Amino acid sequence: MIKINKNIIINILKNVRDIETKENIVSTGTLKNIIIEDNLVSIIFHIKYKEELYEKIIIECKKLLNQYESNLNYNILLTSELDSKNISKKNTDNKVINNNGIKPEGIKNIIAIASGKGGVGKSTLTTNLALSLSNKNIKVGILDADIYGPSQPRMLGLKDMKPEQTANGKITTIDKYGIKCMSIGFLIDEDKPMVWRGPMVQGALEQLIKDVEWGELDLLLIDMPPGTGDVQLTMSQRVPLSGAIIVSTPQDIALIDARKGLNMFKKVNVPIVGIVENMSYYICTNCGSEAKIFGHGGAKQTSKDMEVEFLGEIPLDINIRINSDEGKPNKTILEKSNNATYFDNISDKLIYFLEKSENAKTEGPTIKFE
Repeated sequence: MIKINKNIIINILKNVRDIETKENIVSTGTLKNIIIEDNLVSIIFHIKYKEELYEKIIIECKKLLNQYESNLNYNILLTSELDSKNISKKNTDNKVINNNGIKPEGIKNIIAIASGKGGVGKSTLTTNLALSLSNKNIKVGILDADIYGPSQPRMLGLKDMKPEQTANGKITTIDKYGIKCMSIGFLIDEDKPMVWRGPMVQGALEQLIKDVEWGELDLLLIDMPPGTGDVQLTMSQRVPLSGAIIVSTPQDIALIDARKGLNMFKKVNVPIVGIVENMSYYICTNCGSEAKIFGHGGAKQTSKDMEVEFLGEIPLDINIRINSDEGKPNKTILEKSNNATYFDNISDKLIYFLEKSENAKTEGPTIKFE
């Protein structure tokens, strides 16, 4: 058992000098809180200046902490009472302008997989969509943004894996099936709840993006938590999203929340790739009859009503569920499976959306002489 506690960490960090002062970060109040969860030590800083000015302090803190105990993962989160003022401002057209946007070099496009309601299959879609894209020679990664309920470590068969730290202080991704993945689930025990408030979650997510060695990616898929709260706003305001995919089941109660999620992205000017209807129908494995357990066609009708693309239907299928639980999505996508078709069709539409968006950026005005 690794022996470390808050007092030990505080005494170590007393050796780190704060910005523009001779005092240490403990006495100035920059060190706000310390949370120890198994092998993850989260250290929260309350900052008064721009984030970039704290880079040397973070490096020095991690260096000292690793000298004391290198078998732990240290996560330093930056929070500020002025975050809402520093993150964005509105211009005369009420469009959000990101002053401190987060997009690691090497990542070409970022797509959020979202919904207003939990349990509709966002994580399942993210995993299988990523594998379908990888099978088409797309360099793809997954960021599991669900801090309270991370699913990707299990769905990709990586739940016992731990990331490493590079010489430059970055965290390595865990790779499988040609997919690069990062999740808070790699840093904590699977059964351990994350009892964090909003600012801590926001800080953790930002660092899971910018402090990770993502390398060169054509596309990063963000597996979003349900709802339209702090995480969704952080992602849409701080991260330059190329678009968002909305996932819903067919029944009205799920579609109500899906509409809310879609409208939230529209409000912050994130393009909507389209809507996916998951658990669209069930085919009996014994008789082959089709049962519309949750209704059918609700997402397709919603896409028409809200004038967005309908990306396709995915059935409620026991093999998709088993492969997801066992961390073997390759059985769904790479092996001969009827279910692969559903995800391949959606990935084709996503690729087309990105190509169309890229062409719209590069095409200049056409001058005609008559």
